[in-house]
Amino acid sequence: MTTEQLIRVIAGSFILLSLLMAYVYNQVALFSGPTWLWFTAFVGANLLQSGFTRWCLMEQILKRFGFKSCYSG
Repeated sequence: MTTEQLIRVIAGSFILLSLLMAYVYNQVALFSGPTWLWFTAFVGANLLQSGFTRWCLMEQILKRFGFKSCYSG
């Protein structure tokens, strides 16, 4: 695993862990009614999966707009 992948895994894990802690310790409602916290969960889950799979939707979108990667691969 590269450092870039590990950073994505750690960042995604921290985001999801913070949501879990908000739910457990602060009684933040995640499951009752609409909440924008699901967007945060989506971002955290995507960071986590991209660290393992090396695929990121936002990276693909930016490439279509002409942005270049700093990586040769």
